[in-house]
Amino acid sequence: MSICEYRSVDKDGRIICQKIREGDREVSPNLCRTCPARQSACDHLRFTLAKTEPSPIVVRYATGRVEVWNNDPPAIRFHTAACALKVAPIQSVSQCLACSARTCRVVQEAEPAARAGNILVFPQPVAAVS
Repeated sequence: MSICEYRSVDKDGRIICQKIREGDREVSPNLCRTCPARQSACDHLRFTLAKTEPSPIVVRYATGRVEVWNNDPPAIRFHTAACALKVAPIQSVSQCLACSARTCRVVQEAEPAARAGNILVFPQPVAAVS
Protein backbone atom coordinates (compact mmCIF):
# COMPACT_ATOMS: atom_id res chain seq x y z
CA MET A 1 0.00 0.00 0.00
CA SER A 2 1.50 3.31 -1.06
CA ILE A 3 1.26 6.36 1.16
CA CYS A 4 -1.35 8.92 0.10
CA GLU A 5 -0.07 12.47 -0.23
CA TYR A 6 -3.38 13.88 1.04
CA ARG A 7 -3.48 11.88 4.28
CA SER A 8 -1.96 13.34 7.45
CA VAL A 9 -2.29 13.29 11.23
CA ASP A 10 -3.70 16.27 13.12
CA LYS A 11 -2.53 17.48 16.53
CA ASP A 12 -5.12 15.28 18.29
CA GLY A 13 -3.84 12.10 16.62
CA ARG A 14 -6.68 11.69 14.14
CA ILE A 15 -5.83 10.53 10.61
CA ILE A 16 -7.41 13.05 8.26
CA CYS A 17 -7.75 13.50 4.49
CA GLN A 18 -7.03 16.94 3.04
CA LYS A 19 -9.33 16.29 0.04
CA ILE A 20 -12.58 15.67 1.96
CA ARG A 21 -14.76 18.77 1.59
CA GLU A 22 -18.09 17.34 2.73
CA GLY A 23 -18.51 15.26 5.88
CA ASP A 24 -16.07 14.29 8.62
CA ARG A 25 -12.43 14.41 7.47
CA GLU A 26 -11.25 11.51 9.67
CA VAL A 27 -10.31 8.39 7.67
CA SER A 28 -9.13 4.87 8.30
CA PRO A 29 -6.83 2.65 6.19
CA ASN A 30 -9.88 0.67 4.99
CA LEU A 31 -11.61 3.86 3.91
CA CYS A 32 -8.46 4.98 2.04
CA ARG A 33 -8.40 1.69 0.12
CA THR A 34 -11.85 2.47 -1.30
CA CYS A 35 -10.96 6.03 -2.30
CA PRO A 36 -12.07 6.68 -5.92
CA ALA A 37 -8.98 8.83 -6.62
CA ARG A 38 -6.68 6.03 -5.51
CA GLN A 39 -8.56 3.51 -7.65
CA SER A 40 -8.21 5.64 -10.78
CA ALA A 41 -4.50 6.46 -10.19
CA CYS A 42 -4.51 9.16 -12.87
CA ASP A 43 -2.23 12.21 -12.85
CA HIS A 44 -4.82 14.27 -14.75
CA LEU A 45 -7.55 13.86 -12.13
CA ARG A 46 -8.44 16.95 -10.07
CA PHE A 47 -10.92 16.23 -7.29
CA THR A 48 -12.46 16.81 -3.89
CA LEU A 49 -14.14 14.09 -1.86
CA ALA A 50 -17.31 13.68 0.18
CA LYS A 51 -17.55 11.27 3.10
CA THR A 52 -20.92 9.79 3.97
CA GLU A 53 -21.67 7.95 7.16
CA PRO A 54 -24.97 6.08 7.29
CA SER A 55 -27.33 7.00 10.10
CA PRO A 56 -28.18 4.21 12.52
CA ILE A 57 -31.81 3.10 12.49
CA VAL A 58 -33.54 2.31 15.79
CA VAL A 59 -36.07 -0.50 15.41
CA ARG A 60 -38.62 -0.96 18.21
CA TYR A 61 -40.64 -4.16 18.20
CA ALA A 62 -44.12 -4.56 19.75
CA THR A 63 -42.60 -6.91 22.33
CA GLY A 64 -40.47 -4.06 23.69
CA ARG A 65 -37.22 -5.27 22.15
CA VAL A 66 -35.08 -2.52 20.61
CA GLU A 67 -32.37 -3.02 17.95
CA VAL A 68 -30.00 -0.50 16.42
CA TRP A 69 -29.20 -1.24 12.79
CA ASN A 70 -25.84 0.27 11.85
CA ASN A 71 -24.19 -2.22 9.50
CA ASP A 72 -23.02 0.04 6.68
CA PRO A 73 -19.46 1.37 6.87
CA PRO A 74 -18.63 4.98 5.93
CA ALA A 75 -18.04 5.61 2.23
CA ILE A 76 -16.06 8.12 0.17
CA ARG A 77 -17.17 9.41 -3.22
CA PHE A 78 -16.21 12.26 -5.53
CA HIS A 79 -17.67 15.58 -4.40
CA THR A 80 -16.34 17.26 -7.54
CA ALA A 81 -13.91 15.80 -10.06
CA ALA A 82 -12.61 16.66 -13.50
CA CYS A 83 -9.97 15.60 -15.99
CA ALA A 84 -7.33 18.30 -16.50
CA LEU A 85 -6.32 16.82 -19.87
CA LYS A 86 -9.79 16.56 -21.45
CA VAL A 87 -11.27 19.45 -19.42
CA ALA A 88 -14.34 17.36 -18.65
CA PRO A 89 -16.21 16.49 -15.45
CA ILE A 90 -15.80 13.03 -13.92
CA GLN A 91 -18.77 11.47 -12.15
CA SER A 92 -17.35 8.05 -11.27
CA VAL A 93 -14.15 6.02 -11.23
CA SER A 94 -15.32 4.02 -14.25
CA GLN A 95 -15.19 7.16 -16.42
CA CYS A 96 -11.57 7.73 -15.45
CA LEU A 97 -10.61 4.08 -15.93
CA ALA A 98 -12.16 4.03 -19.43
CA CYS A 99 -10.23 7.13 -20.56
CA SER A 100 -8.02 6.59 -23.60
CA ALA A 101 -5.39 9.06 -22.33
CA ARG A 102 -5.02 7.02 -19.14
CA THR A 103 -4.64 3.78 -21.13
CA CYS A 104 -1.88 5.26 -23.30
CA ARG A 105 -0.04 6.46 -20.18
CA VAL A 106 -0.17 2.97 -18.65
CA VAL A 107 1.20 1.40 -21.85
CA GLN A 108 3.99 4.00 -22.10
CA GLU A 109 5.02 3.29 -18.51
CA ALA A 110 5.02 -0.46 -19.21
CA GLU A 111 7.21 -0.27 -22.35
CA PRO A 112 10.65 0.22 -20.67
CA ALA A 113 9.96 -2.59 -18.20
CA ALA A 114 8.74 -4.82 -21.01
CA ARG A 115 11.88 -4.22 -23.09
CA ALA A 116 14.05 -5.21 -20.16
CA GLY A 117 12.20 -8.54 -19.93
CA ASN A 118 12.07 -9.08 -23.73
CA ILE A 119 8.28 -8.83 -23.77
CA LEU A 120 6.60 -7.16 -26.73
CA VAL A 121 4.08 -4.44 -25.89
CA PHE A 122 1.64 -3.31 -28.56
CA PRO A 123 0.26 0.16 -27.75
CA GLN A 124 -2.64 -0.37 -30.14
CA PRO A 125 -4.59 -3.50 -31.06
CA VAL A 126 -2.99 -5.53 -33.82
CA ALA A 127 -5.27 -6.60 -36.66
CA ALA A 128 -5.32 -10.30 -37.45
CA VAL A 129 -3.60 -11.26 -40.69
CA SER A 130 -5.57 -13.65 -42.86
